[in-house]
Amino acid sequence: MTKVKTFLFTSESVSEGHPDKVADQISDALVDAYLSSDPNSRVAIETLVTTDRVVLAGEVGSTTRVDHEAIARKVICGIGYDHPGIGFDGHDCKITNLIHEQSDNIAKAVLREDPANQGAGDQGLMFGYACTGTETLMPLPIDLSHRLMRLLAEIRREGREMTYLRPDAKSQVTIEYDDQNNPLAIHTILVSTQHDNMNGIERPDLLIGKDIARVLIPRLLDSLPEAIRSLYTSSSKLLVNPSGKFVTGGPDGDTGLTGRKIIVDTYGGWARHGGGAFSGKDPSKVDRSGAYAARYIAKNLVAAGLSSEVEIQLAYAIGQADPVSVSVNTFGKQQTDFKANDLEQLVRENFPLRPYHIIRDLALKNPIYQSTASYGHMGRTSYSFNGIKFFPWEETNKADSLRS
Repeated sequence: MTKVKTFLFTSESVSEGHPDKVADQISDALVDAYLSSDPNSRVAIETLVTTDRVVLAGEVGSTTRVDHEAIARKVICGIGYDHPGIGFDGHDCKITNLIHEQSDNIAKAVLREDPANQGAGDQGLMFGYACTGTETLMPLPIDLSHRLMRLLAEIRREGREMTYLRPDAKSQVTIEYDDQNNPLAIHTILVSTQHDNMNGIERPDLLIGKDIARVLIPRLLDSLPEAIRSLYTSSSKLLVNPSGKFVTGGPDGDTGLTGRKIIVDTYGGWARHGGGAFSGKDPSKVDRSGAYAARYIAKNLVAAGLSSEVEIQLAYAIGQADPVSVSVNTFGKQQTDFKANDLEQLVRENFPLRPYHIIRDLALKNPIYQSTASYGHMGRTSYSFNGIKFFPWEETNKADSLRS
């Protein structure tokens, strides 16, 4: 009997209190503030956070003015860094503002007399991906990693159990697959979470490990369909705070930068990444809007039943409206007689891919971006709030027409 070949694949996620995600959320909150008053704002903002310090830098072209410092402080306190005892306090950390006006050269490369001819805000390539492995049409390792972090934050904010939790945390999930990429087991779950001093407890990792197994893992399993829940067995490994103590965390423990968690933001390494970060950029930057469009296309093709797995690549040249290239990869898993060229033509006919059309069709000038800056830009649930659609690229509203 031939033994089935297997392999392991791992993805990670980080919490909203991770220093890189603190930076992302500040940058995106500033994008939202500009778009709220001037939807045509051109924004490219980077944030650095470290012990007692926030540095804002970047370029903005807008008819409105915003209070950068007040927005940054509100974001930091909202995450949970709101008192001196936690090592980083949004109320009194020092903030250096180096944001300045955007170069005319960039604006001229983008703006056109006919808005439909708007050029891409930068050159670059973007990937979008979807598969049938999870309800979110995301790869399983990153889907589970994000769930762990969202649920841990939920427990922290409830304040009823594990009251020692602090905002900084990381998760990592390893899945065992067969040679056809079918998941066989949840091999390892790793959770590292910041905690308070726990005075008098010599091995806080042991206490936290018991609580993770008692509180967090059951919540995770309850959120999963039975087919995935059954992958977690007595053989699955659970690792918690393997470094021992994790008291000093967040920006006090490590410097955070905007755009440094691009794999966490997308597909956990299972699909390719074009290299461009998202946070801090308005939608004229195709690094962001093009990646959202590619996910939207891939998800609709999978939801339409055209393939069980799809990866889309788009590429743009700065100042040019039409994409340089459009590529569709189904990894041989298409479920129709379509060839790759047929699917590419189908994409071009059903998804206008000029920046103007992407921004228009997905309503990307709305202030929706702070919500994307933690727990992943992809695989989220689309919803409406105050008449604004959040995560519109997660909708599958073109699946029926593609299927027919």
